[in-house]
Amino acid sequence: MSTEAYDIVVVGGGTAGTFAAATAASEGLDAIILERKSADEAGHIACGDAIKGTSTFPDVIDRKYLKSESFTNQRIQRAVFENPRGGSVDIDFADHGAVLDRKRYGEILIEEAERSGAEIQYDTVVQDVCQDDDGTVTGVRATRNGTVHTYNAEITIDAAGALSILQDKTDFTETYFDTNVSYSQFCSAYREVLEVPDPIEYDDAIVFKPTDELGYLWYFPRTATEINVGLGFQMTEDPMQLVETLKQDIMTRPELKNATVKDKLGASLPTRRPYDSAVADGFLAVGDAAGHVNPTTGGGIPGAAKSAHWAALHAVDAISEGDVSESRLWEYNTDVMTSFGKRFAAIDLYNLWGTAHNVDELVEIVSAVPGQQLADALSKGTSSMSLKLKLKTLIDTFGHWDALYELYKVSRRATEITQIYDTYPDSPSAFKDWQANRDELMDEFYDLTGATRKY
Repeated sequence: MSTEAYDIVVVGGGTAGTFAAATAASEGLDAIILERKSADEAGHIACGDAIKGTSTFPDVIDRKYLKSESFTNQRIQRAVFENPRGGSVDIDFADHGAVLDRKRYGEILIEEAERSGAEIQYDTVVQDVCQDDDGTVTGVRATRNGTVHTYNAEITIDAAGALSILQDKTDFTETYFDTNVSYSQFCSAYREVLEVPDPIEYDDAIVFKPTDELGYLWYFPRTATEINVGLGFQMTEDPMQLVETLKQDIMTRPELKNATVKDKLGASLPTRRPYDSAVADGFLAVGDAAGHVNPTTGGGIPGAAKSAHWAALHAVDAISEGDVSESRLWEYNTDVMTSFGKRFAAIDLYNLWGTAHNVDELVEIVSAVPGQQLADALSKGTSSMSLKLKLKTLIDTFGHWDALYELYKVSRRATEITQIYDTYPDSPSAFKDWQANRDELMDEFYDLTGATRKY
């Protein structure tokens, strides 16, 4: 067994891991990424590949280089929500979005992390977490090429993805780290990359189609002839035969006739609010490992990049001050919760509300809600509309007025929960009071909707 020492050990070489390591290394720290995949497979991750037009990345990497190398379609102008019973809703984007080649994107991020000065070790499978007698995380143990290696570090950053093994192995008893985590708060997904002989007509759009298991199919064009297609379902619902369901839907689409499968991959991802706390002594969780994913759309790239960057900056300061305690790292929680965290918590209410209704009713309501208001609810957690639009929506949803009125009250709760997250405490001392305030609102929400409790 060998032992190595670093300032920061980052577990996982995805978006979160590479941004964390690049940030730490750029600040002069000795950082290493431990990646379980081989050098050839690193960066190959199941993903929808779509980036919202307003998404931004921390400037610790060469963003122009990243886009030129991996953003294969930068002209996405709209989202299309297909009704399984016919018809669709189009939503125009204020700024162009993009669809990327996820493997090439991942390779560039690893390259940029190394350029920043971070080290990376491939084929390294982390199996345990090291803690001292006080409970402070002091590193990890991993196996590489049949040999056990111990990686000691001032701070360990968990970027190992959904349902991370690091959190199973760490004793969080004396911390506020969120352990209220279960498989039912996650989604199972599968995607293929298809090559079609003729250009499709919707290469300027990302296409969504709801499924019976409270999930959706997607059709995201990397180019006019290369399409990322996939689907997912929430694990609160009955299991879906992902491959067969996708195959059957593809067969109904003439534009995908004679398509060739270039790649296929499955994954799990959070469809839950961000962790209430993602810090402990000597430990921070980022990206999917901390629930930093839009719980309705599954979009996780921007949240992973931002949270990892913030986590690494706080880690740098903590190490320089010789204090890696939960209290010292707490400000990272505040950064997340008062930015995209509050939006994701609000969006989660719509996700929960959906579990209390069947897909036919949801499709009817979604098809009647004006496009921009639907987009705001799914991306911001809140929306508003004029009296004229409200009246039109009432007419179009005749027969579902009880559910629509309930949705209106959910939108009020979504606004209220963002206000609660804006008051997220700047230290652990006020955390329990904040949590009780948030949970009181959630109790009212569950009473209102009859949704199954997720947390």
